Amino acid sequence: MNPETIGIIGICVLLLLFMLKMPIAFAMGLVGFLGLAYLDNFRAAYYTLSMDIFEVFSSYPLSVVTAFVLMGSFAFASGMGARLYRAAYVWVGGLTGGLVMATVTACAGFSSICGSSPAAAGTMGSIALPEMKKYGYDTALATGAVAAAGSLGVLIPPSTVFIIYGILVEESIGKLFAAGILPGLVLTALFMATVFILCRRDPTLAPYGPSTGWKEKFMALAGILETLVLFLFVVGGLLFGMFSPTQAGGVGAAGALAIGCIRRELNWRKFVAACEGGIRMSCMIFLLITGGTVFGHFMAVTKIPFAMVDWVMGIQLPNAVIVGIIVVIFFLGGMFMDSMALLMILVPIFLPVLEHLQIDLIWFGVLLVVLIECGTITPPVGVNVFVIKGIALEVPLQTIFKGILPFVAALLVMISLLIIFPGMATFLPSLLTY
Repeated sequence: MNPETIGIIGICVLLLLFMLKMPIAFAMGLVGFLGLAYLDNFRAAYYTLSMDIFEVFSSYPLSVVTAFVLMGSFAFASGMGARLYRAAYVWVGGLTGGLVMATVTACAGFSSICGSSPAAAGTMGSIALPEMKKYGYDTALATGAVAAAGSLGVLIPPSTVFIIYGILVEESIGKLFAAGILPGLVLTALFMATVFILCRRDPTLAPYGPSTGWKEKFMALAGILETLVLFLFVVGGLLFGMFSPTQAGGVGAAGALAIGCIRRELNWRKFVAACEGGIRMSCMIFLLITGGTVFGHFMAVTKIPFAMVDWVMGIQLPNAVIVGIIVVIFFLGGMFMDSMALLMILVPIFLPVLEHLQIDLIWFGVLLVVLIECGTITPPVGVNVFVIKGIALEVPLQTIFKGILPFVAALLVMISLLIIFPGMATFLPSLLTY
């Protein structure tokens, strides 16, 4: 069999292993190793596997992953998410749909110090869902909104998905972070507009919450001050060249730890749990990158990426049509595969095509992250939906999926805006000199 056929078989075997619930990193590493052994020899495959493991786990640039993951763990343990929700609750809770808008706002704020979609959904879900149930909010709207708003964690910097994508395509992580700021704010506004439209059409979905005075509103801003300072210091320092990405993550982790200690929220038990959670998440990401690297080497040997470039050159379609096809593939793939697995498999395959078409990889990275956001909430593999289901055990899964449909529409609008106005993602990175 020719290498291309072996590559296609390898992809099919990989998908089968995913369906059999084999861990993503081990599945990619196994298929990549066996494919290399078949196409070359066992000794060469063993050498490639050994070198990939060593290079990933000894890579200094990859220490940025550990730093930002630890920052998110300390921020969660320090109760910053709860204070963000309380502040948003005071400001918009008295409006129709106000508690849902408060959840969206708080998720956006927590995402700026967390970087993980399931973590944002889980944190805000445990805080907001009991409040919305207390005031008689529609169950589908409440659960769907939290699941969707949690997806902001992969778009608003710092984002672990941007870090992994930047490593895969060898783009500046700082520029990718900058690229996610404006689209993150626009998507937050779209989610809030979705809530507003739904509640205006049917006010019974979300009754009015308790109103608050201006004095109470301004006092509540103290709850977001620490998050705002930490975000501006970390991301601002990164964007203006004060820190490298790894240093920015370290400063952020130290800042989140200091906030937890000053507020006396972070006791020894929470500190140990945060460290354990951060280490566990970091190891998972490192294994994913290792498995993806081995699988990427296998794909390179099969020459499938280069065959795709030749195919693209042969069909002579406009760039917009080809990008549209890639977008559809990622969107449909996200419905059936874990978003990280999709990222690790498809980016190395499509990267030569994107480079041949001279597509801006910063812009495409933002577009890809929004598509991944869709994958975190669309059935049947929407991870955020299952996170919310774990919090609201009494709510049927189909009710949560029903609730996320309007927010999927908002995500599709966001994708359209990025395609029509690419400067939304490229303007801020263009201001950076590194």
